[in-house]
Amino acid sequence: MARAPTVPLLIVWFSLVFALCLQVMPLADGWQVYRPEWLGLMLIYWCMRTPDRVGVFHGFVLGILLDLIEGTALGQHALIYAFLAFLSALVYPRFRAYSLVQQSALVLVLLGLVQLMAQWLRTIVGDFSIHLAFLIPSLISALLWPWLATMFQALERRLTAS
Repeated sequence: MARAPTVPLLIVWFSLVFALCLQVMPLADGWQVYRPEWLGLMLIYWCMRTPDRVGVFHGFVLGILLDLIEGTALGQHALIYAFLAFLSALVYPRFRAYSLVQQSALVLVLLGLVQLMAQWLRTIVGDFSIHLAFLIPSLISALLWPWLATMFQALERRLTAS
């Protein structure tokens, strides 16, 4: 069986760092709750696309960087994104067989679990909130998944063709 061409690791890291920049980009106060989970989306995409090259270590490193940028408790985001990469590795075999709509539903569940874990950690630290608005980024990210996955697959085809 022919092996699929691999994307250079530099492209993977560049896209992950770009997603990190989008994640910390300042938004107006009322719009913060509608920000998609850019870093989570990219981590899920690359964990599903190249599971032998992107995994829990990448999630941990990106989480540490996000902790340093946002000034949160060191290891909070690292634990969350490492957990997301682990969950992505668990569902990897089924995920690739799903259609884009089914993948979006699974992305909603994965990011929803991660957001729930983040809310739990924020509650432990002391930033208590009772409403479910923390799940809105998961919903928006799931709606963006088909577009993002299609765009990156086209980009991969273009990069490997040349």
